[in-house]
Amino acid sequence: MKYMRHVPPQCTCSRMARPMETLAKKILKGVSVAELMGIFGAYFLLNKMNTRQDFRQTMSKKFLFILEVYYKSIEQSGIYGTREQDQEKMVG
Repeated sequence: MKYMRHVPPQCTCSRMARPMETLAKKILKGVSVAELMGIFGAYFLLNKMNTRQDFRQTMSKKFLFILEVYYKSIEQSGIYGTREQDQEKMVG
């Protein structure tokens, strides 16, 4: 009698691991892209607020809380007088 080789049934976990692995990679890639967009968006906003007083005036009308965060952050870094200059222009 010939020996029959016993072949274990295929494990379904290896088949399930592939789609989960690709899904995890897609999610990681999406999160990474979203983070990069957030970083570039914050840089763009900060740069525009630093260089344009009229943009800060527009921000004061639409997004006052963002402007307050901007003023506090530049004052923390040692730059003073920007808030006062903007208030003088808005009043006068």
